[in-house]
Amino acid sequence: MQILILNGPNLNLLGQREPGIYGTRSFDAYLPELQEAFPNLTIDYFQSNHEGQLIDKLHEVGFTYHGVVLNAGGYTHTSVALADAIAAINTPVVEVHLSNLHAREEFRHKSLIGKNCVGSIAGFKLDSYKLALHYFDGLRPKRVGFRV
Repeated sequence: MQILILNGPNLNLLGQREPGIYGTRSFDAYLPELQEAFPNLTIDYFQSNHEGQLIDKLHEVGFTYHGVVLNAGGYTHTSVALADAIAAINTPVVEVHLSNLHAREEFRHKSLIGKNCVGSIAGFKLDSYKLALHYFDGLRPKRVGFRV
């Protein structure tokens, strides 16, 4: 199964940015661990600080990949365009966040993208990605581009 991990703005700074909230490990250091832990999945990775690039990537993989694990960062709370892109594709998307959004500022409590995702995982630091991949690893699709 082909899975894309798609990270949004500021996630390129994991390990450096606010380690008390996001941890001390970079995503690049964590990715090989995920790939080893899920041998049945082919895991690709893309990160961008630009909303349009995230949308373009969803359009690119959204009819051929088996799943997307999306950490939209701050766009979670602001991007109608990203929510629309998720709704427009066939590939299921799991929303992930490293921190518990409900334990943070009130503006972070609302996700604009969540209603178009098959599920949301938050608060488990980098292991939020692992939990999302467990979901996809448990699926056995009959065709590429299925909708759960």
